[in-house]
Amino acid sequence: MKDPAAPHHSQARGGPLQRGRSSPLRAVLFDMDGTLVETEELWGEAMGALARQLGGAFSEEARERTVGTSMTVAMGILYADLGVQRTAEQLGDDARWVEDETAALMASRGMPWRPGARELLTAVRSAGVPTALVTTTPRRIAAIVLDRIAAEFGGSPFDVTVCGDEVPARKPDPSPYLQAMAVLGVEPGSSVVIEDSLVGVTAGLAAGAAVLGVPSLQPLEPRAGVVLADTLAGLSVADLADLVPDEARVEASA
Repeated sequence: MKDPAAPHHSQARGGPLQRGRSSPLRAVLFDMDGTLVETEELWGEAMGALARQLGGAFSEEARERTVGTSMTVAMGILYADLGVQRTAEQLGDDARWVEDETAALMASRGMPWRPGARELLTAVRSAGVPTALVTTTPRRIAAIVLDRIAAEFGGSPFDVTVCGDEVPARKPDPSPYLQAMAVLGVEPGSSVVIEDSLVGVTAGLAAGAAVLGVPSLQPLEPRAGVVLADTLAGLSVADLADLVPDEARVEASA
């Protein structure tokens, strides 16, 4: 795999993290929509368009509750908000329509990086820390984003990618993150998960990782095991390493 070039392009502070047993940080696992790229708004726009087709308007409060969820959960929230009943077959059709509409919006509008996300990902790769992308988005849609990122980096910056249709259960279940950690061969306690949504933060915590919450469309409340930040801009690999619990640090230095 080709590492991203040009470390001088990174705005992240600090030099490479010390490699080897002295480093407590063994992996960084990134969410995608709303964490790395500005695509959550596109999902919301597509769901709003579906709501209009169904004869209603999708409320902002209901839209907020769909952030980071699976399509099945999101459709249930939308239907309840509109007060409509849909069959399982119709739900499948509606979900597929929203996915296709979101993909079209990605192609026409673009997928800008969240502030500081590209720089932090570059810094993590330059430090030699393994990375994963873990998203609830199905592979066929996530591939649009992943291909764009790979084109910018000259190859995928992720050692592992796990999509929503490749896991036994989706966030807030921990299995997507546990699956990625198993492939990377790292322990949860030495891993940092970066998320923007409540379901993502919950999944990271349940997996046993340290969690950095950087909210986008959905506010996040303080909770044990989660460090909140307004932005990824200016964060360094050393900042992420500081999130690793003391017990993992002891193991790394042993």
